[in-house]
Amino acid sequence: MNDLFDGIGSATQGGLFARALEPDSGAKAPHPDQPEQCLNCGTALTGAYCHSCGQKGHLHRTIGAFMHDLVHGAFHFEGKFWRTLPMLLFKPGALTRRYIDGERARFVSPMALFLFSVFLMFAVFQMLGLTTPTDLNSSGISSSMDTLQTAAQDDLDDARSRMAASEAGTPAHAEAEREAAAAQEALDGLAQARVLDFEDNPDVTIFGIESLDEGIVAKWRDNPGLMLYKLQANAYKFSWLLIPISIPFLWLLLFWKRRFKAYDHAIFVTYSLSFMTILFIAASLLIAARLDAGLVVITTMLVPPIHLYKQLRYAYDLSRFGTFWRLMVLSIFIWIIILLFVQLLLLLGAF
Repeated sequence: MNDLFDGIGSATQGGLFARALEPDSGAKAPHPDQPEQCLNCGTALTGAYCHSCGQKGHLHRTIGAFMHDLVHGAFHFEGKFWRTLPMLLFKPGALTRRYIDGERARFVSPMALFLFSVFLMFAVFQMLGLTTPTDLNSSGISSSMDTLQTAAQDDLDDARSRMAASEAGTPAHAEAEREAAAAQEALDGLAQARVLDFEDNPDVTIFGIESLDEGIVAKWRDNPGLMLYKLQANAYKFSWLLIPISIPFLWLLLFWKRRFKAYDHAIFVTYSLSFMTILFIAASLLIAARLDAGLVVITTMLVPPIHLYKQLRYAYDLSRFGTFWRLMVLSIFIWIIILLFVQLLLLLGAF
């Protein structure tokens, strides 16, 4: 019964929120600032809505309208997926620009598509068993690292002994030299991994705030499996935070072009994130189908910059050079965005 009342309360709050963002939503009188023709299909407007396609005559181009789409997309996924998906894959810039310019009844809204792709990724990862381990413990990690380090040191000593016993230039000497290099590389990697061993390095700095850093380190030390699980769960639940984090960085690339608003950047970012999510889903399924993992990984690394280039160029009507330099800068920004998002996840996991 309490769940029923909670559901009714949530629905009521959602309705009030939508009404606050769009106070004239549902009004029958034409908006005084609406165009003479429908921006979606071009039909002459005779009221507040197009009598041909049903789209509203007056469209908002504000962050408030985007947030309304966020709430709407969470509960209402319209049946336009197969019209939107091909354009998202092959003409992302045209899709972004057409949606911004008014063709919103024709395509799936970016937030609806984003939420659908995130839920689908969660389902696929669960189906494929791509989940964080829950049986980790810090002492077990340290013990495993000690065992690996001992084995690598033994391999290095054995390879050096065979190098000393063989003549330089012989196949046996060359093979021993290769094995020694591999063992040394393994030892170097284990030494770097020690940085993550909070038992040996309790003074790890993550945020630079002592109380937060101590809380995260303590949780990792006490139950690393639970910490990883919370990080994964928060990554799904708060993946939408990538949108507001990304918008300012995209704005920096185009802030002197007054025709592009924050709403435009929000649509761009959300469609782009939807594509990247679908790409990771496809890559996971291909690897699970036992296709060449190396080929899948290389393709997954090459496709995103090409997709971003096409989306930047045609969504913002840029020249080739203008698109290229923005893509280079955006590639740097993406790593900053990922770092900020991971820090937020760690912060959420600390409580």
